[in-house]
Amino acid sequence: MTFAHPALFYSDEDSYIDGTVPFVVEGLANAEPVAIAVPSSNLRLLKEALSGFAHLITFIDMADTGRNPGRIIPELRVFADRHRGPVRIISEPVWDHRTEVEYPACALHEALVNYAFSGRDLSILCPYNTSVLGHDVLADAEKTHPVVIDAGGHRPSDHFHPARVVVAAHSLPLATPQDAASTSVGAGAMAAVRAFAREQALKLGLAQERLDDFALAVTELATNSVRHGGGESTVRVWAERESIVCQVNDNGHITDVLAGRTPVHANDPGGRGLLLVNRLADLVRTQTTSSGTAIQVRFDLRNKKAT
Repeated sequence: MTFAHPALFYSDEDSYIDGTVPFVVEGLANAEPVAIAVPSSNLRLLKEALSGFAHLITFIDMADTGRNPGRIIPELRVFADRHRGPVRIISEPVWDHRTEVEYPACALHEALVNYAFSGRDLSILCPYNTSVLGHDVLADAEKTHPVVIDAGGHRPSDHFHPARVVVAAHSLPLATPQDAASTSVGAGAMAAVRAFAREQALKLGLAQERLDDFALAVTELATNSVRHGGGESTVRVWAERESIVCQVNDNGHITDVLAGRTPVHANDPGGRGLLLVNRLADLVRTQTTSSGTAIQVRFDLRNKKAT
């Protein structure tokens, strides 16, 4: 078994069960570790359908763990790295309640899976609900998965090209409002950045228990930006809908497409900043252009802590 990353196009509960349960049962019959990371409603459905095997399966609520798609690859890596030999995972990062702001990060995640697990003895099956997801989402699924499973069976995707999705996701503009609070950052100014972030978060109504998380995420972004982005950056903070948003702009370029998604060895001196930001934030988006890089993080203003 080598790395496989098929998309499952399903239209209702019956086709969902028909497409996922045999995948799990076959893996268990081969003594392969299995994890199921899907949204809450489908998690309940699969727990019921696989009740006789539940003690052999790791269940993950994707609506929680995958709220920020940037957390999914590290989470799946933790599971896969715990085991030797073939591993099977069902991963459903896209569902009908994903917002327009969240979706590009989902598509980027699906594209990056092909890089993160290349060469691994691993199969990741990704379900897509064709009855509720739009044509553009399904078209992206064909670009990020080399094989599609649908009512007609297995077929190779003629449109498979994850690199294009990576470029497209990183090219989408990240606009900032003119009235956003802002500060310029240089080396040695991280205490001031942390105070600025905490002050803005408090003013904009972020829950008390998340103030430190927000301040830490902003400080990590600013630190990375100054270190790798030309020695100076701009930090902006504002409220948008039900989120507090921070965007850090600099003149640098992130060349590693898996930055912030690759586990760091305990002896490595760095590389944890973006990984930590992904862990803390409810959403992380990146824009890269010829003039520099912008990284945007969002924290839910409702009383909800990232896990």
